[in-house]
Amino acid sequence: MTQLTVYPDTDPEKVLLDTRDAAAITASLAEIGVAFERWDAPHALADDADQAIVLAAYSSQVERLMIEGGYKSADVVRVKPDNPDREALRRKFLAEHTHDDDEVRFFVEGAGAFYLRKGGRVYRVVCERNDLISVPAGTTHWFDTGPRPHFCAIRIFTSPEGWVGHFTGDDIATRFPKFAGAAA
Repeated sequence: MTQLTVYPDTDPEKVLLDTRDAAAITASLAEIGVAFERWDAPHALADDADQAIVLAAYSSQVERLMIEGGYKSADVVRVKPDNPDREALRRKFLAEHTHDDDEVRFFVEGAGAFYLRKGGRVYRVVCERNDLISVPAGTTHWFDTGPRPHFCAIRIFTSPEGWVGHFTGDDIATRFPKFAGAAA
């Protein structure tokens, strides 16, 4: 289930907020400029649905976001637990970074955890199926796929080049609880 946990950025042991309430998550993230929504597909999708099928299932929501945010393209990324590069992928995303473009991701299946650092706090958002998160350009963050990544997500962006990570060099991600993965 979707969960938001907020910590001081200096103390990963001290929990300031821990909630699974979608309205509370939406409100807390809005305070730092991050959008959060819940979407539903009009019909069930097969586990192996390809990019065209996934994008068609959410076409009205994706189109709305593209118009509202001035985004130019969308694609689908799928990572499964048997991915031979899963450890390298996890390490890459675990380093704190920013992007020149918004990071907009909708979880079609599976789960992952975004860690957002802003205003002296770390916001850990475990996103799962039907969750949309939009992290504004320039926001320091990292993403944890878990040790056995399983997710399919729609990515919406202005240009793929905007998603190049600018790493901060801070080791903050090593000090906060890792994402263990979605419950089976």
